[in-house]
Amino acid sequence: MKHPNIVFVMADDMGYWSMGCAGNREVQTPNLDRLAQEGMYFPDYFCTSPVCSPARASVLCGRMPSCHGVQDWISKGHINYEEVADALREKHQDPHASWEYLWSRQQLEGDRAIRYLEGLRTYTDILSEHGYVCGLAGKWHLGDAGHAQKGFSYWETIAMGGDNYFYPVVLQGEKFDMLRDTYITNYITEKALAFLRSRESGMPFYLSVHYTAPHSPWERSQHPKEFYGLYDDCPFADTPDVPPHKWGSPYTQEDRRKRLQGYYAAVTAMDSDIGRLMGYLKEEGLWEDTVFIFTADNGMSMGHHGIFGKGNGTFPMNLYDTAVKVPMIVAYPKGIRAGSVAKGLYSHYDLLPTIAGLVGEEPEEGCPGRSFQEIFRGEVPDGRDAVVVYDEYGPARMIRTQEYKYIHRYPYGENEFYDLKADPGEEVNLAASGDPEVTARIAGLKNQMEQWFLRYSDPDKDGTKQAVYGSGQIDLVGKAGEGKKAFIGRG
Repeated sequence: MKHPNIVFVMADDMGYWSMGCAGNREVQTPNLDRLAQEGMYFPDYFCTSPVCSPARASVLCGRMPSCHGVQDWISKGHINYEEVADALREKHQDPHASWEYLWSRQQLEGDRAIRYLEGLRTYTDILSEHGYVCGLAGKWHLGDAGHAQKGFSYWETIAMGGDNYFYPVVLQGEKFDMLRDTYITNYITEKALAFLRSRESGMPFYLSVHYTAPHSPWERSQHPKEFYGLYDDCPFADTPDVPPHKWGSPYTQEDRRKRLQGYYAAVTAMDSDIGRLMGYLKEEGLWEDTVFIFTADNGMSMGHHGIFGKGNGTFPMNLYDTAVKVPMIVAYPKGIRAGSVAKGLYSHYDLLPTIAGLVGEEPEEGCPGRSFQEIFRGEVPDGRDAVVVYDEYGPARMIRTQEYKYIHRYPYGENEFYDLKADPGEEVNLAASGDPEVTARIAGLKNQMEQWFLRYSDPDKDGTKQAVYGSGQIDLVGKAGEGKKAFIGRG
């Protein structure tokens, strides 16, 4: 049997709610809506951690952060600073350099590359072993971005996790340099198309297209006028307009509007380029033989619960559905029924067994995921047997069924319990209600969650024992970290 090609498109900080096909009447996503019409839409798909690097690591290796050890967004370990172009390093030493140099100076100056996925087998390793040519265009954010790894042979990355949209620092040959007046979304798409155009005919390919959109910044100057202007008169009625969360940061109505306009502009600009990728595959006769996957690394609250941010948009870190639920659409004309909708709950840790199954591989011990590859045979899956998904962010852990959600914070912060049948918006925390029925249900869920994490965590990297504050990871954890400080403190 011929293996299908795979194109995997991942957005950055994109809430499940921010597509037309998800019910948002204001955001313009015609290509993603078309993709849902041609493939299968997953309304209840979850990341493993509501922040980029841990979630991305879990996508690739099929393990939880408490097993792979990436437990916060990576702030150090991006590249070796010598790999930065001389002219850019000179700007970093200039105290009067303009604003666009500030973020790369803070993130890259004096940095040393760390391979955060070293020793872990990813699904791209598996595909490469089975003859796939693997390409990456866009964000990596898992360390040592200057060098191809994990089965990839085509490697066109950006230096850091986030960056300015028009002044990004990207790999140019063997050095990282700043692009000027180049919209990063378009740049990533061009690199993805270059891979497709240069592919060796007759060999199956895997292509990761990792956009930075719709991650901040969201100012008008950061996005093309034709997309930002689409939302000049938008009322933004399809996102909540509520007071700031008690754990979050204050904001004004003007803040709210500017953030939403930039966010929607970034989504629509990305959607436009996804349309270019789909169009190329169809024009070249590749669409029928290609599994096309769209998702995001983690969710995003844009006013939901009074938060603008993901899991670390508050302290303690939050695990609301808007932070942990992600968009997921999969199309494959040869197998998936057009316009179908998946049932049940799914997680990013299900991707490795699903993709590995396409080449006849089984996941290794320690991978909790369940394959849903029956969708490629025209079936509509029912989700996991226990109808449970798990999530974590350092010392905060979540168990979620279709009916209930329980969040336990081990060293600090209040615990949360939501009856999702009566309260789908997670507005009323019942954890401290004193209701005997609620107390008993919490005890059962907590025990189930702890037994599950005992099975799928590495005691050396267990998140409940790590000082994760949502401010960034700067080194390896556990024995591999040799006792060095692994996380940036709060303050």
